[in-house]
Amino acid sequence: MREHEIVANTRMPVTVSSLLRDLSALGVREGDCVLVHSSLSSLGWVCGGPQAVVQALLGAVGEAGTIVMPAQSGDWSDPAEWSNPPVPKEWIDIIYREMPAFDPLVTPTRGMGRIAETFRTYPGTLRSGHPQVSFCANGSLAENLAADHPLTPQFGMASPLGKLYELPNAKVLLLGAGYDACTSFHLAEALLEDMPSKKMGTAVMDAGARTWKWFEDFAYDSADFSLIGAELDERGELPVRDKVGMADSRLFNLRAGVDAAREWLKTNRNNG
Repeated sequence: MREHEIVANTRMPVTVSSLLRDLSALGVREGDCVLVHSSLSSLGWVCGGPQAVVQALLGAVGEAGTIVMPAQSGDWSDPAEWSNPPVPKEWIDIIYREMPAFDPLVTPTRGMGRIAETFRTYPGTLRSGHPQVSFCANGSLAENLAADHPLTPQFGMASPLGKLYELPNAKVLLLGAGYDACTSFHLAEALLEDMPSKKMGTAVMDAGARTWKWFEDFAYDSADFSLIGAELDERGELPVRDKVGMADSRLFNLRAGVDAAREWLKTNRNNG
């Protein structure tokens, strides 16, 4: 959505103060640990843009709380699989040799949106060390959540998602984002007994030198996540739904969401 369309469609400007009110009405509380997926344009015209949204999120959970966001860097993947856009085949070996090593302080996110990219560089934010699917965290639990993110399985129980799952009251906030962006459902995939695997590659630092590293992981697939979400909405058991700014938003318990997604996948993925 273009900027002038956002202004035209916003009745009143969205501010830090109004976001705090809306987040509170949705159920975000001081001390909460919240995994956030966001769409800035869906919120309407925000006074202060992504900076204001990050300030409001951190303010909503307070000093005792923690905000977490995905910080995926899809460019640090196997160029032979790139499709948006693809690269010429003769470039692939060059990319294997020349792609800079992932650096959690420098490597940008891709496809995460302006809020997540602003959050990545926000004072106090820590980033996990996975070169493809890192997470950023800011708050009381940030150090623990960002530490020791294994290369594989990237969305398993030792990952930030698994650590969030172990917290009984961790929440997921879809801030104008759809269920297709709900990375916690990838943990449900990692917990399936019959998940297929695939070969993956990335550029990392290893023993002090930049190298291209191959590894095996699950063949994660978010294509049916929106179907899982539609069932959760239909049941009416999990998400609390309300507007934050102009954005249709959902808030639900992360563990309950992962458990429900796992049961849905076990029943439907191979039978649909």
